Amino acid sequence: MKSYVLGFREIDKTKLMVVGGKGANLGELSGIEGIRVPDGFCVTTEAYKSIVGHNEELRFLLERLSLLKVDDRDHIGEISGRIRAVIEGIAMAKDIEDEITGYLSKLGEKNAYAVRSSATAEDLPLASFAGQQDTYLNIKGRAAILQHIRKCWASLFTDRAVIYRIQNGFDHSKVYLSVVVQRMVFPQAAGIMFTADPVTSNRKVLSIDAGFGLGEALVSGLVNADIYKVRDGAIVDKKISAKKLAIYALEQGGTEERELAPEQQTRQTLTDGQIIELEHMGRAIEAYFGCPQDIEWCLEDGTFFVVQSRPITTLYPVPANKDGKNRVYMSYGHRQMMTDAFKPLGISFFQLLQTMLGSAEMPVVGGRFYKDVSHELSSPLVRNMFLKNIGSVDVLMQNAFYHLMKRKEFIRTLPRGKTTMSMGTGALSWAIEALKIYLKNDPAIVRELMANNEKSVRELQRGIADKAGDELFDFILQDHKELVAIMSEPRSVAAALVGILAASSLNKKIEQWLGEKSVVDTLSQSVANNVTSEMGLELLDVADAVRPYPAVIAYLRHAKDETFFQDLAGVEGGEAVSRSIRAYLDKYGMHCSGDIDITRPRWSEKPASLVPMILGNINNFEPNAHSAKFEQGRLEAERKEQELLRRLERLPGGRRKAKKTKKLIRLLRNFAGYREYSKHAFLQRYNLYKQALLKEAGKLVQRGLIREKEDIYYLYFEELREAAKSNRLDYGIIAKRKEEYEVYEKLTPPRLMTSEGEVIFGEYQAGSIPRGALAGIPVSSGTVEGRARVVLKMEDVRLEEGDILVTVFTDPSWSPLFVSVKGLVTEIGGVMTHGAVITREYGLPAVVGVENATKLIRDGQRIRVNGTEGYVEIL
Repeated sequence: MKSYVLGFREIDKTKLMVVGGKGANLGELSGIEGIRVPDGFCVTTEAYKSIVGHNEELRFLLERLSLLKVDDRDHIGEISGRIRAVIEGIAMAKDIEDEITGYLSKLGEKNAYAVRSSATAEDLPLASFAGQQDTYLNIKGRAAILQHIRKCWASLFTDRAVIYRIQNGFDHSKVYLSVVVQRMVFPQAAGIMFTADPVTSNRKVLSIDAGFGLGEALVSGLVNADIYKVRDGAIVDKKISAKKLAIYALEQGGTEERELAPEQQTRQTLTDGQIIELEHMGRAIEAYFGCPQDIEWCLEDGTFFVVQSRPITTLYPVPANKDGKNRVYMSYGHRQMMTDAFKPLGISFFQLLQTMLGSAEMPVVGGRFYKDVSHELSSPLVRNMFLKNIGSVDVLMQNAFYHLMKRKEFIRTLPRGKTTMSMGTGALSWAIEALKIYLKNDPAIVRELMANNEKSVRELQRGIADKAGDELFDFILQDHKELVAIMSEPRSVAAALVGILAASSLNKKIEQWLGEKSVVDTLSQSVANNVTSEMGLELLDVADAVRPYPAVIAYLRHAKDETFFQDLAGVEGGEAVSRSIRAYLDKYGMHCSGDIDITRPRWSEKPASLVPMILGNINNFEPNAHSAKFEQGRLEAERKEQELLRRLERLPGGRRKAKKTKKLIRLLRNFAGYREYSKHAFLQRYNLYKQALLKEAGKLVQRGLIREKEDIYYLYFEELREAAKSNRLDYGIIAKRKEEYEVYEKLTPPRLMTSEGEVIFGEYQAGSIPRGALAGIPVSSGTVEGRARVVLKMEDVRLEEGDILVTVFTDPSWSPLFVSVKGLVTEIGGVMTHGAVITREYGLPAVVGVENATKLIRDGQRIRVNGTEGYVEIL
């Protein structure tokens, strides 16, 4: 027999689909010793289904609603309004009404009640629907309560609830509503308690918002709350706000706003003793649920009642801390220009590579890698060098570290131990090779190193072709030794290092001797052997191959990845264009955005992702633009060199300074381009591993172990190996990890956090920039104005000549875009990260590390980028 009503004491988390998130939480709360929850019951989802399930008009309207997108606001409002009217007008079945009135009789029909919605997808650890449905307070009388239950059902289709479900991919017809009916408390004070600080995310600091009367005054923003911060039973901070108004319940039902007496307006809402009592309750609730909680409380006649508790879903997870000591964790993704979440197979491969390179193990939280840098910060000898190095990658992270270093008591508590700053056993051989390369200054070594790698990749391609099953997994593990040998080969590391040191030395010396900053920005244009800049320039050649064929251009505008080359072959000029695109993909198809995660789709897998860039190149450039752009950059660098040498020769000791500068420029132009090659080499091998594993995945699909080949991305390497070997797999693991990954994708990873979960922020000293400008790091000099093109995914890009690219971060896969833009703004980066290096080579002004640039700058706005001083103005 179906239950249409359940009392709180009959409810626990197993009843989630019957009473919704809010109802399930109230049932659990009612069972916690020492926690008082006002009595009540839930009208179950079975009642909702019974009422709405057989209504043809409603079914028709839901079908229409399911076709709408977020942008269809007018249609959403119209259809949602009609659905609410239908639900409120449906007569309640007698058996449901009888059950409700029976429970009301037990609790007392004359009492006042709060009537609240509780959706089945609400207040869950993976999605918070808080505030999406309606709440009604101080409802009296059986008829009014029944009417407001119907109103709650209808509120499942408010515009905001419908839009939220569309944004988060929930099916409107699969989300059901329970209604909580709870005895009304008439509080002298009420508020919200977060068991982790909502500002800093510190799990040790509990935060209480408190105001007089009902909590709705705080929730609605009618008054500012008192805010109390509590840590380990001690109040560590208080903010007492002026509270002019409060909301109180009326005797006859409903609520009203009242102005508080002047002497009450600035009074502390809770006594210190009550604050501590509330903290104890909060920690007990948090311990019961096992995660930080957002708790609604109220104080009636000196007694605290809890009316709701839900997980805080916005907190970034904290790495497991086994020894309980204070730790500091740095985002590795901000250093690698990849702040997106990894999938499990991607995590496995990256961990394997790091282990074989001898790097310290990094905890993975929220699908991202974090590095424990506690030992670096606790060592006075290592600390300064470590912080200086961070600045070249991400100045906001460096500033966050400096901010943390001011807390000397905290730094003293960090554990001491071996740091990760040591260059390891290869450091001496790298230094010796770097000296040899510096003295000889022969670019032939770079060509030799690249040829050796290409030969090794061809051997891998032949070797992996016939491998399958357990032999394939063994082969991949063994080949990592070859990969590591290539990446850590002393001459290879030294060649890249010489280019970096030459750039640094040139900038310092020319500023010292001539007072001119950032000369390398011009001198490094069109250097040889830069795989990332060549990647962009060679896509101009592909555009030239497409240009003569209108039918190909028309086809590309609607090309599909699955049948890309097959369909292209049937178009006039398709064969010639196919050869050009295939040649490009053979050389660069292993790249994609976020390519250090092996699970990300490569260009070779999604060739249509190149189409916007190809078509953009056709629109924005004349034929033969590749050689023209390269030659233009080379000539600018040559002219700059001659100008500098002439100016230096006029100085005291000018001949010596000019000779030194000329040598450094040669080193720069011979070796600076090689810096990006080691990553390209690693991606070449990873692409071959991936294609072999996807063949294995096809077999698992045939055996019915997985549903699609890409399911293997949600298994770790050894799990995948075991599944292929044993022919057994619990698919529930994959389903669960897919859900987790969806959550991780939406989280914003902090640059720096402590083991208490506290997020440490960095700021710029913005005193010297124009008022209203956005501060960042100048990485490529010059000033440019143009239209901002805000791009979150590379495949969505639509660029025109004169646009300025604004994005979160760039990696080598973004290089083809740089031939089309006039400037760059990123949220993440430093002077030695990809966007900085490539903009200098192309001679584009760039500012990186602009916090929230993609939110503060709107697509299409006109902006000015000052890459010399480091700021962006919105014009």
